[in-house]
Amino acid sequence: MSDAANTSRSATSETGEVLAGGNMGEVVRIGDTVRRPAGAWTPAVQRLLAALGESGVSGIPVPLGLDERGREILSFVEGDNLASADPAVLWSERVLSDAGALLRRLHDASVPLIGADLVWRTAAREPVEVICHNDFATYNLIVRDGELVGAIDFDLASPGPRLWDLAYLAYRIVPYAADAPDADGLDRDARLLALLDAYGTDASPRQVLAAAAERLDELEAFTRERAEETGRADLLEHAAMYRADAAALRAELGEQD
Repeated sequence: MSDAANTSRSATSETGEVLAGGNMGEVVRIGDTVRRPAGAWTPAVQRLLAALGESGVSGIPVPLGLDERGREILSFVEGDNLASADPAVLWSERVLSDAGALLRRLHDASVPLIGADLVWRTAAREPVEVICHNDFATYNLIVRDGELVGAIDFDLASPGPRLWDLAYLAYRIVPYAADAPDADGLDRDARLLALLDAYGTDASPRQVLAAAAERLDELEAFTRERAEETGRADLLEHAAMYRADAAALRAELGEQD
């Protein structure tokens, strides 16, 4: 679901570099800025980013309004995409803990926006506790010199429960995703507990895994819709993986009963 992942460049033109990884519209880098399609949700996203920055959260895009073509302008977050980093970085315990702590800071700083009259791109989910990123995953996290430095792609943000974001992060960084590279041998039980500790939650591992399965149900439906809209066969493959991974999580929960 990543829109603006700082990944390899897929094209260049006189109007900027097209950033690879965008599934919701073309994202272009021009100098130290990123330009992406705007919509009715853009004022809400820019207000969220401004609130996070004002709260002292670093490593996130700075909202810079709209350009002459009506595209949203954001500052470019320098660094490499965690999802494509060396496995030693991708699966490091420090990065995992820092990701959980960063998500907690984002959530806490978003609380003042709950109840604000804002239009979000995705529907709110109960119970509303924070403004969820809704795609807080390795492909939207940025590293420099082996350390986590920030997060990008807040376009899908909307009000929801803390666990909704935390569960998806766990799916991607513990990890439980079938496409996670070089993840064999990782102690997933220990990593999940470390992630929950870093975030600072009393949610149990079972609650997180159950929420992750529910999250994957929704992601499968969303991805199938995108596949129908775009005709992209690769999205159908992703949807099938989400379905299988959700079933695997539920089977694991069943084995623990």
